[in-house]
Amino acid sequence: MTEPETLLWVKSSYSNNGGSCVEWAPAYATATGIVPVRDSKDSNGPHLTLTREAFAGLVEFAKSHG
Repeated sequence: MTEPETLLWVKSSYSNNGGSCVEWAPAYATATGIVPVRDSKDSNGPHLTLTREAFAGLVEFAKSHG
């Protein structure tokens, strides 16, 4: 996998809510089918790698519990 610091990270559209925020790397996800996700407050911290299906499930879960 590409190193996290070389990915183009994008903040979640919910990041301005003042709550916990995540970033993801959509260009990498499009190219590989793997979706990197990290905490926007800790850009040097660890990140998750999810399948597209798992990421979609995470988004649906967040929408239903937001």
